Amino acid sequence: MKRLSTPLKIGNVEVNSRVFQSPLSGVTDLVFRRLVRRYAPESMTYTEMVQASSLQHLKEVPQIMEVDPDEHPISIQLFDCRPDFLGEAAKLAVDQGSDTIDLNMGCPVNKITRKGGGSSLLRQPEVAEAIVEAVANAVEVPVTVKTRIGWSDEEINILDFARRMQNAGAQMLTLHGRTRKQGYRGKAKWDWIRRVKEVLEIPVIANGDINSVESAIRCLEETGADGVMCSRGTLGYPFLVGEIDRYLKTGEVPPPATAIERLECAKEHLQALWEYKGERGIQQSRKHLAWYCKGFAGAGALRDQLSRVESVASGCEIIDAAIDRLRESTLERCVSSGVSTEGDRAEFATCYD
Repeated sequence: MKRLSTPLKIGNVEVNSRVFQSPLSGVTDLVFRRLVRRYAPESMTYTEMVQASSLQHLKEVPQIMEVDPDEHPISIQLFDCRPDFLGEAAKLAVDQGSDTIDLNMGCPVNKITRKGGGSSLLRQPEVAEAIVEAVANAVEVPVTVKTRIGWSDEEINILDFARRMQNAGAQMLTLHGRTRKQGYRGKAKWDWIRRVKEVLEIPVIANGDINSVESAIRCLEETGADGVMCSRGTLGYPFLVGEIDRYLKTGEVPPPATAIERLECAKEHLQALWEYKGERGIQQSRKHLAWYCKGFAGAGALRDQLSRVESVASGCEIIDAAIDRLRESTLERCVSSGVSTEGDRAEFATCYD
């Protein structure tokens, strides 16, 4: 595991972390990435995926591709089935500051696969090869691919597909250990990630069921992968990438964020979305706020309230009231546990979860 504390080379780019924040549609905007980067300043983050052909008709670069000048390393993820469009889109992404270009060949959503994008490319390896070649020829930054192990259990073709991507010019492969048919159901098949790692020379990043430091350790031990990518485990928990990164670099398992710390982060997330996107940000915040509400007394009722929030003020008021209730509950537990001093009570409160 010692090698996982060292920088990772992706083509001509060196990243000082082996833990990545996955691109997530409707989630990994600039606001979310800033929260993740606070706890994992050296990790690679990704934008939401961008359809290459849609850029041909826009007069301005969409907000989805906006990159903060200080947020590096960063990758803009593109998807499409047309190599020429993807080549042009990649140039635009580099102009925006993208350190690598990531090609989505794993999204299982019907509206993406019906158009020949995402995981449908697993069934069109020649097209996928042409895409990688076109993008690699169009830009000087490394080109990476994110994909799945196959279309279904009957069509697992990842070994051949992965070799093709490497030969076409991909500098890193991120592999989600599920088939397209699985979607996000069932367990990720990490054994296929291990098999791919054994046949490729480029870095292989493991993805799927990485939802804690412990699961990341198990995955890395079982697969021999060069790093891990966190996806759904960061929903309502932008601390995860940093926790895993800290373990790989120091060997220390950090304590998980407390319920109060998570709710304080939720409030900040709400305020930042409002400042960045206005009313649209309030609407988008509802799902995020609901994700923060888990694992503590009253989480279900709070989740219901926040999923219908109409303003920053009302959302912050609801969250502040929940934090006060948690603190009061903690103090009651302190008293019943025999904690007597104010200092002890304050220390006890910081450990509540």
